[in-house]
Amino acid sequence: MSTLISSLKDTAQSLTAIRRPWRDFLDITAVDFPSSFSDATTRIAQNLTHFPLNYTILLLLILFLSLIYHPLSVLAFLVILLAWFFLYFGRDREEPIVIFGLTIDDRLVIAALFGLTVAGLVLTGVWVNVLVAVAIGASLVILHAALRSTDDLLMDDLESPYGHVLAGRDEELDSPRGHYSGI
Repeated sequence: MSTLISSLKDTAQSLTAIRRPWRDFLDITAVDFPSSFSDATTRIAQNLTHFPLNYTILLLLILFLSLIYHPLSVLAFLVILLAWFFLYFGRDREEPIVIFGLTIDDRLVIAALFGLTVAGLVLTGVWVNVLVAVAIGASLVILHAALRSTDDLLMDDLESPYGHVLAGRDEELDSPRGHYSGI
């Protein structure tokens, strides 16, 4: 039981470490229309990278509100959420899952959890509510990500969606051409 509690605590601490402050997320002064479609897609990519847990919490809140009049569905989804947490998000990736002497691959775990989630949607009869809630939530997330300016965000190069382009070895930075050379 103590390992379960310590696992929950460690996961909660790691998740809170990546959550950005809500005052930054909801900063009304950072709202500005993008100048072009390219600017909007860049903003969406940067904001989704900078605020991933905030957007996830927003989506889960909208999903919860869509299920509030279906208490059996809420209970079913809490059980499914716990299954996702313990079998995928909350476990150490170094240690494989072993059931009845068989080592289970991560892809199989994801497929089984996805199947469990779909079965929960179908069996509780709220799949339309969930579908509408996810569509509304995704629309709100994309709208916020497109309208929120990224000028005031402090991002590490490797945290940026373009980090692999911006990052380079020090010896390559001395050359104006980087690691490219003439033919």
